[in-house]
Amino acid sequence: MDYLTLNKEAWNKRAALHVSSTFYDVNGFLSGKTSLNKIELNALNDVQGKRLLHLQCHFGLDTLSWARLGAEVTGVDLSETAIEHANSLAKQSELAATFICRDVIEFGRTVNAEYDIVFTSYGVLCWMPDINLWAQTVANSLKEGGTFYLCEFHPYFDLLSGFSYFHQADGDVIKEGTYTENCDGELTELITWSHPISDVVNALIKVGIQITELNEYPYSPYNCFDGLELGDDGFYYVADSKQEIPLLFEIKGVKC
Repeated sequence: MDYLTLNKEAWNKRAALHVSSTFYDVNGFLSGKTSLNKIELNALNDVQGKRLLHLQCHFGLDTLSWARLGAEVTGVDLSETAIEHANSLAKQSELAATFICRDVIEFGRTVNAEYDIVFTSYGVLCWMPDINLWAQTVANSLKEGGTFYLCEFHPYFDLLSGFSYFHQADGDVIKEGTYTENCDGELTELITWSHPISDVVNALIKVGIQITELNEYPYSPYNCFDGLELGDDGFYYVADSKQEIPLLFEIKGVKC
C-alpha cells in the first residue's frame, strides 16, 4: 500500500477544513495572536535572527508565529493544499517564510545542514514509518551546535486508545474523521505508526543529537481527544482518572 499517497490525500482534505475552523483560529492569528503554546515558547524562548526549520508544518500557523518572533523560517509538509494555504497566510500576514511541499524523509535526503533550530510538534511522529530516517532528517538539517525541539502527544495515551505502544513495521490502517469542530463527517483512510519514547530518543542519539531535556506532562494544550476536561490552568486533562495520565512529552537536544 502506498502510504504517502494515502496520507497525502487525507491531509489535503483535512487542510481544506482546518483553515476555516475555530480550532485553528486563523482570524485570530491574522489579528496578531500566536498559535504557539507556552510549552514550546518556554523551550525556545529566543529565536530572533535564527534560521528555523519546521518539519510537518501543516498550513503554517506555527511556522509564521515563529517568524513573528524574529526567526527566518522554512516549513515543510506533505500536503499541497496545506502549503498553498501557508503561502497565502504568509502574504496576508506580511511575514517572510519559505514553504516546501515534500515528504519529510525525502526532504532530509537533500537538505543542507544550515538551520539553527529544527522544530516539530503535536501529532507528527505517527506518520513516520521509520523513526531512524526521520531522525536522520533532523541531523541533516541542523548546523553543528544547532537545537532540535519536539513536543508530541504521549504514546501511552495511544495505548489506552487501542494502539500498540511498540513499533510495528506494517503500521495501523485506520478510518477516521478530522479532529476540528467543523468535521464534515467523512471518514478517510490513513496509515499510522507507533513509536515508543525510547525509540525516538535512541534514533536521535544515533545521529548525533545530544539530548538535553526529556519531559512528560499529564495535560494537552488542545481538546483534541475524547474524555478530556479543561483544568484551571488552561490545559486539558484526562477526566475521571484516579491517576495523572501522560498526554505530552518533549525532547530538546543539540547536534554534536
